[in-house]
Amino acid sequence: MIRVLLADDQSLVRAGFRALLDAQADIEVAGEAADGEEALRKVRELRPDVVLLDIRMPVLDGLAATRRITDEQGLEDVKVVMLTTFELDEYVFEAIRSGASGFLVKDTEPEELVRAVRAVVEGDALLSPGVTRRLISEFAARSKEPAAATSLAELTEREREVMALVGIGLTNDEIARRLVVSPLTAKTHVSRTMVKLGARDRAQLVVLAYESGLVRPGWLG
Repeated sequence: MIRVLLADDQSLVRAGFRALLDAQADIEVAGEAADGEEALRKVRELRPDVVLLDIRMPVLDGLAATRRITDEQGLEDVKVVMLTTFELDEYVFEAIRSGASGFLVKDTEPEELVRAVRAVVEGDALLSPGVTRRLISEFAARSKEPAAATSLAELTEREREVMALVGIGLTNDEIARRLVVSPLTAKTHVSRTMVKLGARDRAQLVVLAYESGLVRPGWLG
């Protein structure tokens, strides 16, 4: 059972998400929060698998709450998915840099929301299905200049190749087709790369791909 915490200051949004998620056989809403501080308390208390967290929250904003959740010892397994009203929210890329596993636009299709919750638990999600790869590059373009790629020294040539493909937004299945390998092999390469670089999840692997200079904005392959 996937346990989800809903954190949004709009009760109507929470009610809609709760009705949708509770209707799934493998998902349950463990709790709700109306501001960032309450969300942090509920995460500590309930230890959900996924937090759907509004990026613009009162008392403690979504970015600050995300950093505190992802930095806190004992909460390493909690996945934070940011909620935003607009696809071009200026804080989205910063949210991923802060430790969020991805983000969803609030008006995403119901089936996409359910699919995203399941996928992020499996470590195979980054962005809302409605957000294009162009958006990844747009936010990456706003990030800092890439640092020296010394942190990538221990990666094999194939692992660097896989990391670059993750960085441009490809899924494991798409990587497998691109490299003509099995999806399991692609997933193994991704997992090993994350372990070597100490990446919390796939989202941070994308950030590292851009910050190391391995991928540059506009490289959509």
